[in-house]
Amino acid sequence: MSAEPQVAPEILHFYGTDFDEATRLTGTADGRLELVRTRELLRRHLPGAPADVLDVGGGPGVHAAWLAGDGYRVHLVDPVPRHVEAARGIGVGAESGDARALPVADASYDVTLVLGPLYHLLERDDRDLALAEARRVTRPGGLVAAAAIGRYASLFEHTATTLLAKDRVHDAVRDILTTGRHDPGRKGFTAAYFHTAAGLADELRDAGLGEVTLYGVEGPGWAQLKAVEQHTGQGLAENHPAFEAALRAARLADGYPELLAGASHLLAVARR
Repeated sequence: MSAEPQVAPEILHFYGTDFDEATRLTGTADGRLELVRTRELLRRHLPGAPADVLDVGGGPGVHAAWLAGDGYRVHLVDPVPRHVEAARGIGVGAESGDARALPVADASYDVTLVLGPLYHLLERDDRDLALAEARRVTRPGGLVAAAAIGRYASLFEHTATTLLAKDRVHDAVRDILTTGRHDPGRKGFTAAYFHTAAGLADELRDAGLGEVTLYGVEGPGWAQLKAVEQHTGQGLAENHPAFEAALRAARLADGYPELLAGASHLLAVARR
């Protein structure tokens, strides 16, 4: 038998010590935009509550919390002990596990969310395993939703924040554009993979999933929110005109595949 997959120590350290995932979707305007849009996009496709939802790589339970509030029966699996503890602390059932070898029986859930694992699986074989596992644990006809970091997100982000003024940042962005990879050991982020829209769709279809629909989560206006907050030092509330404009732009961009490239994150929804 092959060994169970292991999450890279760099990633566990990043989320366990260096970075607070609990505030990523609430502490900045672009994070809140991601949360608002992910929630509204998923609600377009989710079956009615109650239904059984598996939140794979669900972190500290930000999405699990609103799903439970909507009446879904949610269970979370994440490899970071800090995240599992946090999710349990808000009343979500949670356990430790890897997206590539889920501790879950076949066809156990109506919905399987993979809203984080693909970010940090640099090798195609590992991403294939994660999507195959998502398909395995989902009931026939059920929903699988997978998120990915957009290939051009680092270019837009660093143009808005660092102005691409540092050689190491410029070189890292160049390499991501070329290969999709932010390899282990580079500063600024942990090991990560940045998808093209076509690449994400192909990976879901190759996993045996059908009816694949792609969305650009934050739309094309998210980087302007980062720029305003970065260079003014002022946070933007959801009722700020700039936030409202970015949200309107994201909604307008739905249905225009060429605008998928402008989003920081991609969301693919598909059927088992």
